[in-house]
Amino acid sequence: MSSESDRAKNMTAALKKAGIRVTRQRIALLGVLADADDHPDAVELHARAKAIEPSVSLATVYRTLTVLEEEGVVHRHAFQGGGARFETSHEDHHDHILDVDTGEVIEFQSDKIEQLQDEIARELGYEVVHHRLELYCRKKR
Repeated sequence: MSSESDRAKNMTAALKKAGIRVTRQRIALLGVLADADDHPDAVELHARAKAIEPSVSLATVYRTLTVLEEEGVVHRHAFQGGGARFETSHEDHHDHILDVDTGEVIEFQSDKIEQLQDEIARELGYEVVHHRLELYCRKKR
């Protein structure tokens, strides 16, 4: 997996490629995104970036996230029951478990699931190009 500094560099390069100025406000947001080990929404990202750079606006957060998503360095997730949440692109594919009681998002990777998906696609005459798997779960008591 990429280091936080590599992720921040990738996002900075993506903004420059898209012709977007890399301002203090955007640098604060990129740092927050690179540091995030959860899947925050835009409002949470705004609050975190604003704690670093008070002049960050919510509009800047939304515009920046849109560009980063278009450039493929940030993924937008629309998990059931909530608004869009974001994470930086990972080198390794992973899926998500969402705890329906707490809202926590847990990343996981399973070779068994990947193999089964490929097998099912092949049996139906397809090749998996991309997929997302979200499991909505409750902890056993």
